[in-house]
Amino acid sequence: MTLKDLKRYPEMSEPQLRPRYSGVATFFRTPLVESLNGVDIGVIGVPFDGGVTNRTGTRHGPRAVREQTTLVRRVNQATGVTPFDLMNVADCGDAFLEGPYELIAAHKEIEDYFAKFKAANVTTLGVGGDHSISLPILRAIAKDGPVGMIHIDAHCDTGDDYLGSKFHHGAPFSRAVEEGLLDPKRVIQIGIRGSINHKDMWKFSHESGMRVVYMEELHDKGWKWAAEEARKIAGTSKTYLSFDIDSLDPVFAPGTGTPESGGITMIEAQRMIRALDGVDFIGGDLVEVSPPFDNGTITAQCGANILFEILCVLATARAKRK
Repeated sequence: MTLKDLKRYPEMSEPQLRPRYSGVATFFRTPLVESLNGVDIGVIGVPFDGGVTNRTGTRHGPRAVREQTTLVRRVNQATGVTPFDLMNVADCGDAFLEGPYELIAAHKEIEDYFAKFKAANVTTLGVGGDHSISLPILRAIAKDGPVGMIHIDAHCDTGDDYLGSKFHHGAPFSRAVEEGLLDPKRVIQIGIRGSINHKDMWKFSHESGMRVVYMEELHDKGWKWAAEEARKIAGTSKTYLSFDIDSLDPVFAPGTGTPESGGITMIEAQRMIRALDGVDFIGGDLVEVSPPFDNGTITAQCGANILFEILCVLATARAKRK
């Protein structure tokens, strides 16, 4: 029995076709589930910002992005992809933490949560939260061997110790290489820019063999070239996609902890991700949306649309593996 009798528009039995301002907010107005039975792609909030080095607030990111995804419709008009027809997509709630105040233990909780999805063969799309969450996610989904990564960001996030910790949001990918989760020769980092405290800040990226595309090179050669370079580096093997919202220029994403001027435009980001269709993506994340610093929900809204683009390429990648 349903409480609402549909008399004029029977198609509204499908929640995604109801008015976008109605209903309880879930990612893309998909079902909120507590069981992974039948789920192909799980969208998961990770409300954690215990790894930030400056401005906190990304713990509120998943809720803000979730709300803005209710504005996203079913079909990607640019590519024709309808991820909800290709795959059973579900909002799998939040990987909330029982112990958020101890960084290493918190990361273990996140890893254990995502390990359940790996065991159930569910592709994960994480929504942060700060960028340190990518490390425990990779620990869960790349435990069978190193994967490649397409990383779109203003920062390489391959630092080392900062104020006594090696596991903050500026170092997840150096740790991931050291732990055998990432193959650095199959990692590309796109959009890197901003001032730094010492010239060799991203030494790890260069010395380990990662392809670093600084913003100046991207600006000179264009988003289409960057996408082709990413496809070349990632190759045909399993690849992870990590998108930090601060890769966007602050005009499009003021609500983030470490904004850097001179960034990627929204249309460049969307077209770059669309051009990655065909890469064998096994998972992805969107991180660093910080609502306390947002302006009119613009960052969360851009984040929601980037999340949709990532969902589309995850869905087509999984469909090709079937």
